[in-house]
Parts: sequence; C-alpha cells; structure tokens
Amino acid sequence: MAKKSGRKIGFLASDVDVAQAAMRDFRTAFGHVPTDQADIIVALGGDGFMLATLFATQALDVPVYGMNRGTIGFLMNEFSESDLLQRLDAAEEAVLHPLRMDAACADGRAVTALAINEVSLFRAGPQAAKLRISIDGKVRMQELVCDGALLATPAGSTAYNYSAHGPILPIGAGVLALTPVAAFRPRRWRGALLPQGARVRFDVLEADKRPVSAVADSRDARNVTSVEIASDHAICHRILFDPGHGLEERLIQEQFV
Repeated sequence: MAKKSGRKIGFLASDVDVAQAAMRDFRTAFGHVPTDQADIIVALGGDGFMLATLFATQALDVPVYGMNRGTIGFLMNEFSESDLLQRLDAAEEAVLHPLRMDAACADGRAVTALAINEVSLFRAGPQAAKLRISIDGKVRMQELVCDGALLATPAGSTAYNYSAHGPILPIGAGVLALTPVAAFRPRRWRGALLPQGARVRFDVLEADKRPVSAVADSRDARNVTSVEIASDHAICHRILFDPGHGLEERLIQEQFV
C-alpha cells in the first residue's frame, strides 16, 4: 500500500483483532485524521459496527465506507488491503434515513432512539403481547396477539424482518415493512407495507400483565406502554459501496439465494 492521497481519511475499527490489525495497517499506509476532520470515514468491522459508526458520526455529514471484518457484512464492502484509494474514488453513495422511536414507559420515562434497520417490540414475560396498531392517527388493528412486531426500513428488511417472514424492500421503494412476530391472532395476518412517511403507533394492552420491551436497533426501552415510530428525514446517513455491489443490488440478490 502506498501512502499517496490528498484525502483526509478517518479509520475506525471494531474491537475484534482482525479489525484492529487492519486499522493499524491502513493508518500507517494512508495516514489518519480524527473523524471530525475527515473527508471520508473507513469503518472496519461488521454490520453492528457500521450501525454504531453511522450513529456516532451522523452530525458530521461525512460518507462512510465499510470493509467487512465481521460476519455477514451486508452493509460492508469486501475487505482488501490493496486499491483502497481507487475504490473510494469509484464508490457509489446510498443515503439512508433512520426511524425515530419515541417510547413511553410504565415508570414515566420517555425513551427516544434512532434505528437504521428496524424498531421491534417483544413480549417481556411468559404471556403473549397484546398490541393495538394505529397508522397516522387511525386505528388499523384493534388487537394483535403476538410475540412481537417490528417496523423495518428497506436497509433493514433483510435482517430480523426477513427472519420473521417479512418482505425484502428495494431501497427506492419508499415503503416500510410492518411485520408481526409469531402472530397468534389474527392468525393469518402477515403484516403490511406502509408509505415511508407513515407514523406508526403501538399501544400495549394489558401492559401490567403482558409486559413489552421495545428495541431501536441496539437501544432498548423496558416495560413500554406505547411506541411511536416515524422516519426522520432530517437525518441522512451516507454509505459508500463498490460499483455493482450497492444496497439495491444486494437486496435483489438476497431474493434469489
């Protein structure tokens, strides 16, 4: 690797050894600046580390190029120790808007958190959860008896949403996936596709008897009584991908595995 670049690159890595070793090598080869001084951020790790990096740097308006030093790496590019500068020059940008979760808890706390993948509600006790679902202020389902439910973005539609038998969403579709988790009643309900601008509210019925937790990517709220979710278009996450390997292509590939 040659140390020739007019770019100001900030290298970050997850705690795993291979990611830390790669970061040291890249910093030696290309130099390194703090993220608040960088033109571009290179994140070395897995999808979880990419999500953490995007949230930590969202106020900087700097694109993030990920290289997979984790497991699945759906949001990452293939790792290589060569041609980094050429890959950065050729990279294509995808812009993602996160979901904002506003949760009210039984003890009076209010929890606000952002999610790039999904906001999920899960039963927190032995009995199934009972949820009332409203869309843009109108009750659409009076009672969903289930293990949980989630609202997923296109970027997150191949993650837990897909495991819960939700649909894979193209990035440009402009929709969100509302997917139940182990729905008991209505037994045959498989979920719904909603406009990206929809505001979704879950009210937890019998919250004392049937406690529910809510999770926005990795931040959770315990014993929630209601959760409101909406896309936050004021926040833009800029992710870079190698040509031909962007999110749109990956979402298509996932449907033909």
